Amino acid sequence: MRCALHPISPSFPVLNAVFGLLLLATHCRPAVAETAATDSKPNILFIYLDDFGWRDAGYMGSDFYETPHLDRLAGEGMVFTNAYSCAANCAPARACLLSGQYTPRHRIFNVGTGPRGNAAHRRLQHIPGVSVLDPKLRTWARQLQERGYATGTIGKWHLSDDPCDYGFDVNIGGNHSGSPPRSYYPPHKVVGLEDAPPGEYLTDRLSDESIRFIREHKDRPWALYLTHFAVHTPLDAKRELVAKFERKAPGKLHQHVAMATMIQAVDDGVGKIVAALEELRLDSKTIVIFSSDNGGYGPATDMAPLKGYKGTYYEGGIRVPMFVKWPGVTRAGAKSAEPVIQVDLFPTICELAGAELPKQPLDGLSLAPLLRGERETLGGRPLYWHFPAYLQSYGGPHIDEQRDPLFRSRPCSVIRLGDWKLHQYFEDGAVELYNLGEDVGESQNVAATQPAQAAKLLKQLEQWRADIGAPVPDQANDAFNADAEKQAIERARRVAQQSRSAGQSKSGKSGKGRRKRGAK
Repeated sequence: MRCALHPISPSFPVLNAVFGLLLLATHCRPAVAETAATDSKPNILFIYLDDFGWRDAGYMGSDFYETPHLDRLAGEGMVFTNAYSCAANCAPARACLLSGQYTPRHRIFNVGTGPRGNAAHRRLQHIPGVSVLDPKLRTWARQLQERGYATGTIGKWHLSDDPCDYGFDVNIGGNHSGSPPRSYYPPHKVVGLEDAPPGEYLTDRLSDESIRFIREHKDRPWALYLTHFAVHTPLDAKRELVAKFERKAPGKLHQHVAMATMIQAVDDGVGKIVAALEELRLDSKTIVIFSSDNGGYGPATDMAPLKGYKGTYYEGGIRVPMFVKWPGVTRAGAKSAEPVIQVDLFPTICELAGAELPKQPLDGLSLAPLLRGERETLGGRPLYWHFPAYLQSYGGPHIDEQRDPLFRSRPCSVIRLGDWKLHQYFEDGAVELYNLGEDVGESQNVAATQPAQAAKLLKQLEQWRADIGAPVPDQANDAFNADAEKQAIERARRVAQQSRSAGQSKSGKSGKGRRKRGAK
């Protein structure tokens, strides 16, 4: 769907033609092939996946999922191995990405504003926050739109009913929903997808719509935010690929058949988009950015050696795959271990496109100096997370990589500075300190043996919250029942152990045993 017309510079064909002739008369020199490095308005293709884990791509080490097209693009650009989302679940991560602000500024803390999990197990009243991104906030899409770019969002939006209010000229598939419009097969009762034929796979359609957008805007600068619903639940396998992955030997890290088909569908689409760029001779003029909104879905994938998954603020819940291919600038095969976070992408995109920054607080730094090879570090600045709410557990065997069996996360704040990472939990005041350089799996809490380091980071975290106005939950929840919580924790642990025992017996191994086909 085309959004309502945005006031951009009008087009006057006759005057443009005359002006073009004058340029030819006064600048008669050989044409120089443009690349994204020489073009002042390079195209930008931003591929943003949903619940795609840190190791779910081949270039990040998956031993079962297949992503040859993403692997190729990653190899042609710079891979960031310490890249982070700003939140452990969808909506707050996306709000940070689009606004360039940490959660306390835009106040989207969770998916929805209601409390999550059993009230008897929540010690504090959560901070509800808001569910709609303030349209007064400037997005990087708005900045690019005013720079003369055609802007499109295709796929998941999740921040309001209509992304057209936030700087997009075209919207296909985007509304307030965080899940696929129905499933990955029609009918898709969402804007731009109403005509989906029977049997059409949603991921394929979004890739095709992306190619259509690129073709329609090939003669002007464009920025496309391809924000796939994949691989968010439901785990709805692409039917044509199921037999292939059922025949494939399971990996030690990954084994989930439905997830593998969903990932291949994304990657096949990326291959088609790249082929279209090459056909149109736009590949050398197009910057490609790739990342995910949070860690992978715990019951279906694995981020090992990282601890945690979507919904936790351990590394597996917030560290994400990311690469940038900037033709003519980034060195092929480049890697950066610099800790970066998705609020950095707002100033990065604006700098790459030559767009002005808005007059609003931005919490990130441009990655352009890293991409150009001018610097190897951004100066050792701290990264922050703030989650004053609750996310309930998946249940079953998937409790060992979260702080307790009932919640993937309870209200907390987190800081990373250098190799050090500190968690602060508001219910009980607990502090966890990890040296990620020595313990990336966050298995050894060294707060007791490194009290000075813990105190330093805690002071810095608390000062940041005061400076940014982060709300901290401090009101007791009258519905909390300590006995009920204790019994539920014991019950969850028994169920988890029974599930693990059954899985080991069935699979004959100690792995997660998640060789599942998924929904049809």
